[in-house]
Amino acid sequence: MESTNSPITTIHPDIIQSQILTRLDGTTLTSAASTTSHLHNLCTQNHLWQKITTTTWPSLNDTLTKSLISTFPNSHRSIFSDSFPSIHYSSASTPPDDSSSPSPLKELISAVDLYYKGKPVFSKVLKTETHKGWFLCSPLWIEILEPNEIIQTQIKFDQNDVVEWLENNLSLSWIIISPTRKRSVNLSSRLPVTVKRHWLTDELEVLYAVVMGLVQCTVKVTCCGKSGGEMHVREVSLSMEDMYGRHLIGRDSLGILQEVMENGERKKVDVEKMKSGFEEFCLMKREKIERKLKREKVIDMVIMVIAIFIFAFMFRFVRLWVSSK
Repeated sequence: MESTNSPITTIHPDIIQSQILTRLDGTTLTSAASTTSHLHNLCTQNHLWQKITTTTWPSLNDTLTKSLISTFPNSHRSIFSDSFPSIHYSSASTPPDDSSSPSPLKELISAVDLYYKGKPVFSKVLKTETHKGWFLCSPLWIEILEPNEIIQTQIKFDQNDVVEWLENNLSLSWIIISPTRKRSVNLSSRLPVTVKRHWLTDELEVLYAVVMGLVQCTVKVTCCGKSGGEMHVREVSLSMEDMYGRHLIGRDSLGILQEVMENGERKKVDVEKMKSGFEEFCLMKREKIERKLKREKVIDMVIMVIAIFIFAFMFRFVRLWVSSK
């Protein structure tokens, strides 16, 4: 415990809150709160965390997200601790069984923010109902934009190397919020793990990915535009796939998301590790798909040989039967 006459207690609390604590980011504010009980009381005031969260993620200013955050145990401080900086989870090899869960994920709220050089470019909130049959039995695919919707960004394609330029400057946050669980998780690598041009349309596909064991969550942002003109965004979507490249259906995805929200570790983002993890996942996926194709090819050959043998046997049997007549 700190002394009652320690220097920090001699400063008026209003001065500390208005002149010092308002200048701190979330990480520094958390560290300050753990030093003394006096600072803990000052650093856990919700108005400080509300400013930090809404500045970091403008989508949390939406009416829907604001009402949800107010129900969290520690309001804005809770969603910050759940969503910052990034999720790390290594045990999602198979969807956990949540059939006995008292509060299943009946709906998911996506709060998405796109940034260029750290400044918000686009923000949107979307509610997805997850208890309906079409969601549970279909591959998970959450599309933020409406069909044919295009976001004008006013970002100029004035760089020599567009791919490298986007890799270094276009960041993204995709926060999934569970209203029933009062938990959230950020499913973005923040910076792209890869940027590539589509072979047919020449559009730029920017991928953000988080590997969770044998499952990968991928956010794809499709950008279009001409060199020297403005860049536009026409797709922002989230999906999950396994090591065989199969898209997970909604039911399996919900089980993994619930497990990741509650047991995932929040760590500082290491973009290079994210990229290497993505590349390793893609390599393992290719190897597993190749092995699967080889096995299927062998099985097809065996079936073909058996079919030929049966056909030859039946043909010989028919000839013998006809000759006996």
